[in-house]
Amino acid sequence: MTEPTAKLNVESKGQQETATTAKTESNVNKSTAIENPNADKDTPKNDTVETLDKAALLKLFTLSDADEATTELVTSETSDSLAVAAKPATQETGIATQRVALYRAQHERTRLLYMASANTRPTYLVQTLKPQFAEYQQYLLAQQLDKRGLMDTDKLERLWQQLHVVDDIIADIVRHMPAQQPAGWQLTTQDGRNPLCFATIGKLKHGKPIRDQGSLNSYVLGHFGVSSFTYDRGYYIGHVVGYLFSCYYCAHLSITYGVTALGQQVVADYDYASLETPYMVRLLQGLDGYCKKRIYQLAVICARLSVFASDKRIERMLIAEVNDFDKKLQQQHLDVLLLQGLMPDSNDSTPLF
Repeated sequence: MTEPTAKLNVESKGQQETATTAKTESNVNKSTAIENPNADKDTPKNDTVETLDKAALLKLFTLSDADEATTELVTSETSDSLAVAAKPATQETGIATQRVALYRAQHERTRLLYMASANTRPTYLVQTLKPQFAEYQQYLLAQQLDKRGLMDTDKLERLWQQLHVVDDIIADIVRHMPAQQPAGWQLTTQDGRNPLCFATIGKLKHGKPIRDQGSLNSYVLGHFGVSSFTYDRGYYIGHVVGYLFSCYYCAHLSITYGVTALGQQVVADYDYASLETPYMVRLLQGLDGYCKKRIYQLAVICARLSVFASDKRIERMLIAEVNDFDKKLQQQHLDVLLLQGLMPDSNDSTPLF
């Protein structure tokens, strides 16, 4: 049974966050690739962390117009197949550089969040970021199109209103997950699409690029590691919790997927372990049942709110519009007209139902 997720009172919440800060920082250090050999050069010192206030931390997660312009530029440059064919080596180098830069930015953002004091850390950050998530934008679109009441609007709206439960579950998972060295996996799904809404880098097989922190899933997985999507496959580096979340998510949506170990040289200049299946099994065995249940709950919530689920609802609306009258009745009426040698015309008063 899911634990209550109501807000704790200020005193108990503050004491709890303070008590778990050390453990949380330890988990994040290992689960989100903090052991980067270049950390001394690229990572600010702890005194820098102390100077960040809530507004500064929130800004790290908030999308800006500059981010959007950068994403559009990358997409336009890498979607041209002629340019890719002309300079394949240069293109691959560019994508690899962008990917590593993205991972370091993702990691540093999470590190700053978890190293911040309980008083400085934004409360229920996910609720504040909701408007920028692709899942929420797609939900609003589906809601506007639902003229026939095919969506369970009340249930979905309630879930979006209670989105703070995501932060509650993430905090609970972080407290229970064991510290591990970051490991890499490569995840492929049906049709080469990006149902997990990883941040996209470089050329895409299908459109709809996703900006970093532009989706609920990228926000969730950012607490456990780093991730991206290029052409037809996703990459994840971090704690096994993120791998398990992805599997639960795809399974709940009946998405065909495959997972393999990320090769050692796939993401150069970034520290991670390339683990084969037996080691992946060992990592999963290291998670207790309670932690797995919480990860599953988190995955189901995200799956219900996903772009994939919203697209399915919109597809049902499309089918409903095609089938908005009694076709059998119309066939019978048409047969009568044809039998009488009459031409059906637009003035036919027979109702379409």
